[in-house]
This record gives sequence, structure tokens and C-alpha cells, in this order.
Amino acid sequence: MSSPRRDEIVEAAYEYVLGNGLAGVSLRPVAAAVGSSTGVLRFLFGSKDDLVRAVLHRARQDELELLAAIPSGDLAEVAGVLWQWLSSPDHRRVLALWVECYAASLQDADGPWGQFAAQTVSDWLEVLAKAQPSEVRRSAAGATQRTAVLAVLRGAMLDLLATGDTRRTTRALDLALDGLT
Repeated sequence: MSSPRRDEIVEAAYEYVLGNGLAGVSLRPVAAAVGSSTGVLRFLFGSKDDLVRAVLHRARQDELELLAAIPSGDLAEVAGVLWQWLSSPDHRRVLALWVECYAASLQDADGPWGQFAAQTVSDWLEVLAKAQPSEVRRSAAGATQRTAVLAVLRGAMLDLLATGDTRRTTRALDLALDGLT
């Protein structure tokens, strides 16, 4: 059930969790932050888990918009563009939320995070596949190459989030991508 008020609450709740995370989130502080009540949240979403699912859906929209906007190029170029976005200080909050949701998905596949981690891997591999020539894309070697690039991007992102060291993580990523060309 979608409504302007529900959409407004999802947007405000998304902003709330970007700043506060989802770990241990309860309806009362979310309701206060979005200017609503727990009763309204229960009416519009049914449960806290359904509100979390709506917020995750909203976060996924941002991810899919990013991936759709990636310009074409070879695999190293596309990975470089992805890294520019991932390493931007403007995106730290959304990436921290993404990591939290990814980890939660691995620990509770039946929870509101569901298949968040698996869907994310699939989404990013699809974008990387489009950057490969069709004969490579369809090969086992192509799948391995995409997986390696995704692993390096994800590892560099996690390291950057933990340390804030953009220079070092970018150099490491560049070294890994140099092997593609």
C-alpha cells in the first residue's frame, strides 16, 4: 500500500537510519524522528520489520540509480568510476548503512534484510559484466574477473570506511585494476 504519507515517512526514516543505523532500531525513536506516532507506523507498515523492508527498498533505489548511471567503458574504467563514488566522503553514511544491512542479511536471511547481500552482489556483478566484451562476459574467466574486481572494490571500501585512508585504498585499488589492462 503506497500513499504520499507512507512515502514521506519512508524518506524520513531513511534519513534517520543513515544517521543512526538500523541495529536495535525501534519504532518509538523512528516515529519521533519522522514526526509521527508508533500507531501510524504500525498502520502504514504493519510491523517494524516491514518498515525496515521499506527503508531497505529505498536504499536499494539509490544503489540501482547509481549503477544505472555508470558510463560504459572497459572493466577497469567502470571499476574506477565505481570507486570514485564509493570513496567520496559524501557517501560514507549510505555505505555504512549498506555494510550494516549486508552483514545483517548474512546473519538473518529470513529477517527484513532477506536477500539484501545476494541481491547486491548480483546487481554489481551485472554492471561489471556489461563492461566486458560479450565473449568474455559469457566465459568462466569473465565471471572470475568480475568477481575479483567486485571483491577488490568491496574490500577497499570496507578498509576506507574503517580507516578513512582514501589515498592508500585508492592506490591499492589502482594496483589491482592495473592487472586488468
